[in-house]
Amino acid sequence: MTALTAAAAELFNHITADKAAIYRAVMDVFSAAKRQFRLHLRPDEVLAEVRWPGERPTLDDVQAVLAQLTAWGNLQAQPDTARVASIEDFYRKRLLYRITAGGEAVEASLEVFAQTLARRGELQSVALDDIHARLTSLGQLMAETPHDAAKIHEALRDLMHVFQGLSDNAQAFMVSLARTIELQRGEPAAVMTFKTRLIDYLQRFIGDLVTRSTQIGSRLEELEPNVEQLLLIASEREAHDAAPGHEEEMAQARTLRLSAWRERWRGLREWFIANHGKSSQSELLRASALSAIPRLLQAIATLNERRAGRSDRAADFRRLALWFTECGTDRDAHRLWRAAFGLSPARHLALVPPEAEASSGASWMVAPAVGVMPLLRERGQLPTRGAAPRIKDRSKEREWLASQIAHEAAQTDAARQRLATGREMRLSDLGTLDAPSFKLFLALLGDALAAQHHPDQAVERFTADGSLQIRLEPLEPTSQAHIQTPSGMFSGRDHRLLIRRV
Repeated sequence: MTALTAAAAELFNHITADKAAIYRAVMDVFSAAKRQFRLHLRPDEVLAEVRWPGERPTLDDVQAVLAQLTAWGNLQAQPDTARVASIEDFYRKRLLYRITAGGEAVEASLEVFAQTLARRGELQSVALDDIHARLTSLGQLMAETPHDAAKIHEALRDLMHVFQGLSDNAQAFMVSLARTIELQRGEPAAVMTFKTRLIDYLQRFIGDLVTRSTQIGSRLEELEPNVEQLLLIASEREAHDAAPGHEEEMAQARTLRLSAWRERWRGLREWFIANHGKSSQSELLRASALSAIPRLLQAIATLNERRAGRSDRAADFRRLALWFTECGTDRDAHRLWRAAFGLSPARHLALVPPEAEASSGASWMVAPAVGVMPLLRERGQLPTRGAAPRIKDRSKEREWLASQIAHEAAQTDAARQRLATGREMRLSDLGTLDAPSFKLFLALLGDALAAQHHPDQAVERFTADGSLQIRLEPLEPTSQAHIQTPSGMFSGRDHRLLIRRV
């Protein structure tokens, strides 16, 4: 270990020392003083400002703590001559203390470490709006001549900062979501309420992600012809801050910065735009969130079953395992086994071949193994003797099912083409709808009206798969719309309607 490494390691000694709590309290005060632009602290000021974890120490104890932190390199001491009133005061040891660069770095690293451990991942819908706004701003800046390098660099730097936060938080949220789904302890009502809110949170983010990802992808495609020039402007502006050196070193600095910006931009594109048949990261995030919703619903159903008093096999087995650990002897464990499972020797079932016969007193642990037929194991039935039954040919039925599925898919696609026009119209202008179109229309109308809190409120909703968007705006209360369907006349209050594909 080099001398520099050993000195850096000593900066962390106060974390594991015997008086770690006192050392940390003192360093917190010096960190606060640094943020308040205070040059130094005296021992009596430290004594007054520190929130001591235990009994308040004496001034001599505080001076000993400060001396130890100075020896480790966290603090720096210098003579205090401001309060000298006599020769005796001058020769008396009075010191001022301030935090060193190494101590400040240690405090900053510990703060980042604590924030990282306490950080809760989140799905940032606002970050999607910010990224779209930054890309729009970059497009406007690149359209101006001459280019404003300062504004371009600031917008690009802000864009990457927001994107970094979005990707980090999304990754942390999806990792924690797997643990959240398995959350089964605690008050069942509170757990169910939390998981219900989590499902609403996921659905809202998925809708925002579907909408914004398409818009962000369009902005990225519009900027693609100017990307190289955009990144070159940012890298050259950063290269001005490089330390002076030879021309080759300056050129290398510009090359390194340009390479770093290219890598960040490539990551941004791959997050929102699929490339070479590979799904984008936003699509993968959406798929993960969508797959989590059924698992959360299943977890809520399990909690409902528990509240209803139904049996939970996993919980029963865990309880039984605890009972086995509490058995004092093997004899008690065998008694519990027989009471729980009711298993006894079954040599009277005539399943054992003659060559595998064992005495009636032989333990099942030492007796030879006996193969059990799968049908007997799964259903408790012995297979019938004789030839195996003939397998019925179901190819015609499968063809019929395939044709029905294709026919229904074609009807659904035609209904989407009929309704998802992407232009605004009135309900009264729909005219006549066939059965598949009317079925799809009712489903969309039900989703939109379910979100209304007042009959005069305009609503906008996405379908569950995020492929369609419907917007309803009520018209006058006296207005009427009539739609002819195969089931009869459908009528009600007229609305402005917009259905489009996302």
